[in-house]
Amino acid sequence: MLAKKTTKNQITLPKTVITRFAGVEYFDVSTDGECIILRPLQQSRADEVRARLAELGIDEGDVAAAVSWARKTA
Repeated sequence: MLAKKTTKNQITLPKTVITRFAGVEYFDVSTDGECIILRPLQQSRADEVRARLAELGIDEGDVAAAVSWARKTA
């Protein structure tokens, strides 16, 4: 199987390869110097956590204050 890199540095993966990773949207990309390595990333719950924090009205300032408080009492 071949995959061609476009002028925009995009590569289309062959269908026979990508069908093995149904439901995977993101891949971690690395190299060992000679090979490009794609590792499927499992769906993260980070977006769910961010949404829940937003529902509770917790923002970055609240988190920073909590960390500061915890470091003082530790």
